[in-house]
Amino acid sequence: MLTIISKLPVLILFLLFPITVLGVEDGSERLDLTRHLSGYMALGIFSIAYILVFYEEKLHLHKSKPVMVAAGIIWTLIAFIYVDAGLSNVANQAVKHYFMEYAELFFFLMVAMTYISAMIERGVFEALRYKLVAKNLSFRQIFWLTGVITFFISPVADNLTAALIMCTVVLTVGASKPEFTAISCVNIVVAANAGGAFSPFGDITTLMVWQKDILEFATFFKLFVPAVLNFAVPAALMHFCLPKDQPLPPDDEDTSVIKHGGIVIILLFLATIATSILFHQYLHLPAALGMLMGLGYLKMFGYYLRMKFRQEKSSFDMIPGSEPTGSAFDVFSHIAKSEWDTLFFFYGVIMSVGGLGFMGYLSNASEFMYGQLGATTANILVGILSAIVDNIPIMFAVLTMSPNMSETQWLLVTLTTGVGGSLLSIGSAAGVALMGQARGVYSFLVHLKWAPAIALGYFVSIYAHLLMN
Repeated sequence: MLTIISKLPVLILFLLFPITVLGVEDGSERLDLTRHLSGYMALGIFSIAYILVFYEEKLHLHKSKPVMVAAGIIWTLIAFIYVDAGLSNVANQAVKHYFMEYAELFFFLMVAMTYISAMIERGVFEALRYKLVAKNLSFRQIFWLTGVITFFISPVADNLTAALIMCTVVLTVGASKPEFTAISCVNIVVAANAGGAFSPFGDITTLMVWQKDILEFATFFKLFVPAVLNFAVPAALMHFCLPKDQPLPPDDEDTSVIKHGGIVIILLFLATIATSILFHQYLHLPAALGMLMGLGYLKMFGYYLRMKFRQEKSSFDMIPGSEPTGSAFDVFSHIAKSEWDTLFFFYGVIMSVGGLGFMGYLSNASEFMYGQLGATTANILVGILSAIVDNIPIMFAVLTMSPNMSETQWLLVTLTTGVGGSLLSIGSAAGVALMGQARGVYSFLVHLKWAPAIALGYFVSIYAHLLMN
């Protein structure tokens, strides 16, 4: 009885859509479920999940929750069909393949986020903010300086962190000029996405392409000039709408300094990136393995900082009323501060899109886009689509399709998915975060006002890439 009940959902599916509708692809054991009820259900479930993600801010529902549930349901539907067809091992191997892809991405990002959290705690970015604010520059100078710094921080750190830091600067200096703050936020979002497009570490999409061994590390830097143009063209147009005067100096006497060990942590982060490149490019090992080794660097240095603090504290305890100048350091507290919702969102996206690809939908999409439209048109449209839908599932879908493209076309889709999100404020994590940070000043409509200028930069960068590369 239990066996019959457990198979009831599958029996219903097969009554509604007979087994004969399931085709076999190219002699392999993978079934074509694109016209099967389970496939339609999977599409509907993923669509509902993504609508909930889209309204995350209004519903106050973390974006990871709906996509994680969707991923589980999609693979449950697949498993029922494959078990009944006697192909359970095929589904099992597919799940392991996608899960391993996620695991590499997870550990890579977790280490990077841990380093960023440690640098924030050591006051690295706060010191940078103070120095920029204290320079008494004009509004136009601050506009360009924050944009350029964001552009060059993004390839090393991540575009979200770079955008949030620079947004703090413009909010501080532009308190009396909301029009300056609004335009500067648009500029920062564009700069963050453009800067992340020419480095494997700058964006999740570039990281996925690099980890897939599609492009080598140095190859990404061919996108440097197109990325510069993508940032500079709209920035030059915005420049003429900025006030010419200087902001008032800050009221506080903040003298933020980097805490003991902050500079060393920056150097360790650079060493971790170098280790990751060495592992992936020359030893042909997963990049995540190099990042985890780099986490070991931080843990060892954290031990030194903790011992030093204890020694200082014990010596100061002997002197009444005195306090140690240093502070405690705990690596695990920084691991805990990683963006866990984002990490689990990537899990849900990779597993959901992987499941839809396993059903056969991405093969059909690839045949239409890259077969009928052509690679260049398809890759440009992919970038525009990433302004509406998050670029992570878009890029993962392209990687899962695995169209036969030249290096130039893979660079093009890397560029377009990286910078296409700048077209709308909701198209990238940087834009969404700044709408929250600069609420009431920077909004969807403010960004939309500059969409034509950003679109011009988008197409200029594409033309420059095709011309140069």
